[in-house]
Order: sequence, then C-alpha cells, then structure tokens
Amino acid sequence: MRARRSKFGSIRTTVDGITFASKAEARRYQELQMLVLAGEVSALVLQVPFALTVPTPGAEVEIGVYVADFCYRSKRDGYVVEDVKGFKTPLYRWKKKHFEAQYDITILETQ
Repeated sequence: MRARRSKFGSIRTTVDGITFASKAEARRYQELQMLVLAGEVSALVLQVPFALTVPTPGAEVEIGVYVADFCYRSKRDGYVVEDVKGFKTPLYRWKKKHFEAQYDITILETQ
C-alpha cells in the first residue's frame, strides 16, 4: 500500500529519532543543532504549545492553541519563537496575528 501524499506536498522526515512534518522543518532543526554546538543558540525546544486566550468578564477563555515549531534563546536576538512555513493557511495567519498580539513576540518564519 502506498503512503498517502500530504495536503500541501510536505514529506515527513526523521532526524535524530524525531519525526518532522516536512523536510524543511527537519533541515531547520539540523541548522539549529549546529548553532547550539557553536554556542549561538541555547535552550532549544521543539513543538511548544501556547494557549490563545481572550478576556471575558471574570476570566480568560482559551479559544485555541498555537504550536511553535521551535523556541530557543539566541545570543543575538534573545527569546525566539520560530515556525517553518511552506504554505500559510488562513488559520495559521489568524493564529500568528493573535499570538503576536497576546504575547508581544514576533514569530520568526523560515522556509
């Protein structure tokens, strides 16, 4: 039986025992690993969930979750939230805008 092709043509790729959603994401992971070894990046974490909330009378209500591909500390840029994107869906665009407004952090997009 043949493996089904993904909706946007991405190919799942495994590196260091970790399966990534695309070749581009796996390649970026390898680049970040080299930066960790060079001492330019530290505290690299993969697939970090961030709650997306809205204020309501009496409480914050979670309306969704944004999952960042990578979060790390950079000597040059401080705390970085990064997403590898080949195609930006309307849902991703909305989550990005909401995340950046809520957390006051700009998502670094790579391809």
